[in-house]
Amino acid sequence: MTSPQPTDSGKYKHLREQSALPSKGGLTRIGGALRNTIAGFREGLSTEAAIKQEAALLIVALPVAYFIATDVWAWVALVGSLILLLGVELLNTAVERLCNHLHPEKHEAIKVTKDLASAGVFCAIAIAGLIWITALVTRFWV
Repeated sequence: MTSPQPTDSGKYKHLREQSALPSKGGLTRIGGALRNTIAGFREGLSTEAAIKQEAALLIVALPVAYFIATDVWAWVALVGSLILLLGVELLNTAVERLCNHLHPEKHEAIKVTKDLASAGVFCAIAIAGLIWITALVTRFWV
């Protein structure tokens, strides 16, 4: 499948234009982005079990990471790996919801898309697990 090609008439010009509205830059844009982010967190936390679990894990892990980490970079890696995991889970949820919206019935291509997003979550879990196991071994057995 090939992607659409722009023509001389500028048929796809809108794809190259800035997406932000004119005169809506700076602090106005940042404020709008923050409101959207908060709304996304609220929606995810109120409706998705995996997001609730990972957010709870992050809250519990914050003080635990302080005692496990041997330096500030280890603490950043421990906490950052869980923030990354939460972010990937939010993206996975967004992909799943978009797929369900566009094609509510079972469809093989939609299943593959959802499986790929789920695999992305697994990779983030694996990264977090490796970082936490390494930090624990370094702290208590090396």
